[in-house]
Amino acid sequence: MEKQKNQKSDEEKQKITGKKEKPEEKIEDKKIENKKNEQIKKPETQNSPRDTQGGHKNLQAGDLGKPKKIKKDKAVVNIQNAPVSTKYSRDICKFIKHKQIKKAIDDLEQVLVYKKAIPMKGGVGHKKSAGSFASGSGKYPQDATKYFIGLLKSLSSNAIANELENPYIVEAFANIGQKPRAKFGRWKRKRTHIILVAKEIKIKKEKQKTK
Repeated sequence: MEKQKNQKSDEEKQKITGKKEKPEEKIEDKKIENKKNEQIKKPETQNSPRDTQGGHKNLQAGDLGKPKKIKKDKAVVNIQNAPVSTKYSRDICKFIKHKQIKKAIDDLEQVLVYKKAIPMKGGVGHKKSAGSFASGSGKYPQDATKYFIGLLKSLSSNAIANELENPYIVEAFANIGQKPRAKFGRWKRKRTHIILVAKEIKIKKEKQKTK
């Protein structure tokens, strides 16, 4: 009876106090956890198309990671609410359309010096420099001409950036913009939307006839 009482008392003490872990058991548990972590595989990185196709061998080191430049077939200048007359802008657009950019700039510079007139319709006086036109009437609009020269220069720089050879002005369009009121709302200011588009036109060389 005394032995059974001693065993019960020992069991109760173990339940209350609990077993203390030895330091050797802790070290072994850590080793097992480290082995399990090493066995877990890392997610595989996706191979780039250059690695799969083997194209990276042919490319230089500086070319890797650079986006390919897409060649454009036209140069565009789009201006909203330009502070110029819509009437003069339409006439200038007709004047420069289907011309090379350089030729159009030269012609507009002649307008500033009053050597060439821009042809116009309706109640406009005849000019000697506009004699080659059907109506013979024209004007020398200074502000609108200066503004268009700046647009044509920016169009030329866009054409150079897009590597266009012999760019011609294919589209030249002007339309009425949103006209804000001037001081005290007495009159409306001049505002015009302008679009200029230049494209590369290949000139066919005449083949020399072989004798």
